[in-house]
Amino acid sequence: MALGIGSPPALLLGLIALLVVLLVGRVLLSLAWKLVVIALVVVGALWLLGLVGLTDVLTATPVA
Repeated sequence: MALGIGSPPALLLGLIALLVVLLVGRVLLSLAWKLVVIALVVVGALWLLGLVGLTDVLTATPVA
């Protein structure tokens, strides 16, 4: 018995493949959003430190 594109087993396999792609995509997008939020916090903190001028404090030579 040949499996045509419209046969029930072929449709079932196609839907299972679509489900797997959607689940993997959902996990990857969840991870990507967390990475974007972490990067936003880090860049924002560095920007604020630059505004305050903390780089001058961190790179100052100690006084003997």
